[in-house]
Amino acid sequence: MSVSPASPDLPAAQEPSPPAMTYGGLFLRFLGFGALAFGGPVAQIAMVRRELVDEERWMSSARFNRLLAVMQVLPGPEAHELCVHLGMRAKGRWGGVLAGAGFMLPGFVLMMLLSWLYFRIDFDRSWVGAAFLGVQAAVVALIARAVHRIGEHVLVDRWLWGIGIVACVAALAGVSFWITLPASGAVQVLAGAGRRGPALGVAALAVAVAMAAATVTPERAAGAVTGLVAEAPGSVAPLILFLSGLKAGLLTFGGAYTAIPFLRADAVGRGWMGDGQFLDGLGLSGVLPAPLIIFSTFVGYVAGGPGGAVAMTAGVFLPAFAFSLIFYDRLEALVEASGVRTMLEGVAAGVVGLIAATTLELARGLLTPPDRAPLLIAVATAALIALYLWKSKLAPPLILLAAGVVGAVVPGPGGFPGF
Repeated sequence: MSVSPASPDLPAAQEPSPPAMTYGGLFLRFLGFGALAFGGPVAQIAMVRRELVDEERWMSSARFNRLLAVMQVLPGPEAHELCVHLGMRAKGRWGGVLAGAGFMLPGFVLMMLLSWLYFRIDFDRSWVGAAFLGVQAAVVALIARAVHRIGEHVLVDRWLWGIGIVACVAALAGVSFWITLPASGAVQVLAGAGRRGPALGVAALAVAVAMAAATVTPERAAGAVTGLVAEAPGSVAPLILFLSGLKAGLLTFGGAYTAIPFLRADAVGRGWMGDGQFLDGLGLSGVLPAPLIIFSTFVGYVAGGPGGAVAMTAGVFLPAFAFSLIFYDRLEALVEASGVRTMLEGVAAGVVGLIAATTLELARGLLTPPDRAPLLIAVATAALIALYLWKSKLAPPLILLAAGVVGAVVPGPGGFPGF
């Protein structure tokens, strides 16, 4: 994420403040932002900054830049956390709650509606299933592009590159992120302090722990499943879905894409859904005015129906509300500590590796069955090229829609069932 050049801090007495408004007016203001939240976090933050900082002067540019820096190291979607904090600045904690709720509400309502419709789609009509397959291929490209975009800001030295690569290999081998991520942070702290021997020792210890864990719990995450049948929502308990969402929300550093491996580990690994449905949810969220992490609503709906959707969404977004409402002032001071920053750099590198591994596993699903693989690979390749060349904030949703059209009308070398 880019920010404008730093400007000098203003004296406290000169720091701008939001205009007086009612709670209802505040909610409607951020509801409007949520209804126009296309294009991902960069576009969403730019929209909020343009209106509330540049035009209406809710705070100084320097303070906004510092706020963004803190949001980048907090778990959760940065744009949503930013809205919560600005709402709190305007009307206290209830203002933060209303601003955050307003910003996420349009995407949540639309995703609930699409989730409901998803189970009423006749996938036996071949063009419908084929369209979803095209979208799935484009979603793989979208995640691959995100890995590059996030990685180029995180993997800035050889130790971080090493951490990312090892984390990717470990994830492909079935090692739990509960082992990978703490080890990533510890290795980077030791390496940053010049203690390379102990850093390598921690890495070796993590490998040993992973091997021991594999002998006790040999379960592996489910492989790629691209089935298109959507029979009915599952019956996973809301509490389980809330805790799964909370785990993902607490581990989402640097953007919603970092939640993908954690939610997939539960959703696919525990048999709540297949990779095909998981990609469908990502595709649907990509065309909505909402943070991408709203795909958690779809995951919850597939796993546990409407109640499951509400429970998982609440779990995912709870950290984004709580950290901004309760701990912001303390965290702003905490992240200035060099040791904390260094540890978070290592954890972020490990997360990049996890996303890369997830991308490879999802891409493998495009090869099964072989008769549709050539077209899906071609769609994914074309979508990836378009994402690199087309810089518009509307590029991702339009590319997803185009991929769906291609999937529906082009049978490919092997053809799709029913063509």
